[in-house]
Amino acid sequence: MPFIDTAKLDVLNKRPGWHGRMFHSANNTFVWWEFDAGADIHQHNHEQEEVWQVIEGELEVTIKGITRLCGPGTVAIIPPNTAHSVQVVRAGHAIVVDHPLREGF
Repeated sequence: MPFIDTAKLDVLNKRPGWHGRMFHSANNTFVWWEFDAGADIHQHNHEQEEVWQVIEGELEVTIKGITRLCGPGTVAIIPPNTAHSVQVVRAGHAIVVDHPLREGF
């Protein structure tokens, strides 16, 4: 399927304050996240590389114990099998891409 209207996808409510629309290409998992102020994602890791691009709002992203404030235009690249967490400072949106596919997500 070469074109996807993300507005027509079901909303994924994975954690409190996180509302996403997910789809897959042949090799990647994509999620368009909307996040509320104060929401978080606990420290975890997974086998996929994960790339966060902040579109709007602010996130504190911690990768291997290093925390950075990420605003619009910032990209955070998380290597495979690397501990990371996210804390929302200001509500907004981000696009997250995992490679390879993140099945069962």
